[in-house]
Amino acid sequence: MSDELVPDPRQMRASDADREKVARVLQQAHGEGRLDLGELDERLAAVYASKTYGDLVPLTADLGVATPTVLPAPLQQNLPSTRIGGTPGSATSFAFWSGVERRGEWVVPATHNAVAIMGGVQLDLTRARFAQQETTINAYALMGGIEIIVPPDVTVRVDGIGFMGAFEDSTHKGEPTIPGGPVVRITGFAVMAGVEVRRPKKKKVKGVKRDEIEG
Repeated sequence: MSDELVPDPRQMRASDADREKVARVLQQAHGEGRLDLGELDERLAAVYASKTYGDLVPLTADLGVATPTVLPAPLQQNLPSTRIGGTPGSATSFAFWSGVERRGEWVVPATHNAVAIMGGVQLDLTRARFAQQETTINAYALMGGIEIIVPPDVTVRVDGIGFMGAFEDSTHKGEPTIPGGPVVRITGFAVMAGVEVRRPKKKKVKGVKRDEIEG
């Protein structure tokens, strides 16, 4: 399934600098005799009244010069629906006195069983795809631990039970289902053990004004 492109660059807002670039091209065209004074005045009025890149482009289209405004590249958005599909990976993650970790680009089958007996299992779904829209993860822990990381664009439902242990859901409960996106139901049982379901952590990247998601 291909990614969708949104929004249309021509519908994006133009800046004052963009309008000034177009105005300079029009004034140059007038100096070369391509536009008379009336046409220049009319087009300059349209320039300063413009709101979007789409408004600016036609004003120089017939002058035989390159459009001075550079349309921004369409933003590529990985919609939740693009996470669905692919050949399913293993249906079981089993750790006995050991550890199992699944992360990166893997395809989660419709049902996945995570079992930790005196060991640990980590399932990182941050970059995962899902064989079907609805996925069930059965988490069973005995004197061990299971950690499941679910990204924000995946709806999660947790209904496991802990006995002398904990089945913790630190995601935002009551989140609405994302239309067309994957839904992961996490159930199971933790005995003298812990099962934790959480969202990816955010870390600050030095010198960059944005958060980077990490597992």
